[in-house]
Amino acid sequence: MVRYADPGELEWVESGGGPLIAVPETVLPFWAGADSEELATDYDRACEVDGYAALLPVGDSAALVLGDEPASTSYLADHGTFVRWSAANSEEELLAAARAALATAAWESELRWHVPGPVVLFDSAWPGNGVDDTGHLRVPLEAGTYGVRAAYAQPEPETWIGLVQLRLLTP
Repeated sequence: MVRYADPGELEWVESGGGPLIAVPETVLPFWAGADSEELATDYDRACEVDGYAALLPVGDSAALVLGDEPASTSYLADHGTFVRWSAANSEEELLAAARAALATAAWESELRWHVPGPVVLFDSAWPGNGVDDTGHLRVPLEAGTYGVRAAYAQPEPETWIGLVQLRLLTP
């Protein structure tokens, strides 16, 4: 896994330039990334996402695309939140600001995401069956329907953070 800050509290996933995506483990083989014979690849679909978060169909499920910018991203399990490192002087500074920003962020409209179980966060250019060869993060979500909301916050002059929070609505 890619570690942005070493030693750090969290594992960080980075992108080669496109969006990151969280795909349910059960449908990973259906995500082709940029490797496709189709005119519009799965990666192209992910790049077309407008906003901080969106859902894309994958197999009989959906994947969560973390849009806007290819920021290093990790998951704060205690807050059910993907945190995106846009600007901060240290991981410690970023995490303190992120936890504070959760209470004051201006959230976009909430999405509903049905998740069959754990998801894997990785660069959307990679095929799902190749994630073991890349920087990725397994997020052990419980099966159920989640409310997903996203925001971008600047809690300090030099600290900018993307937040994508998951809230279990029904198991």
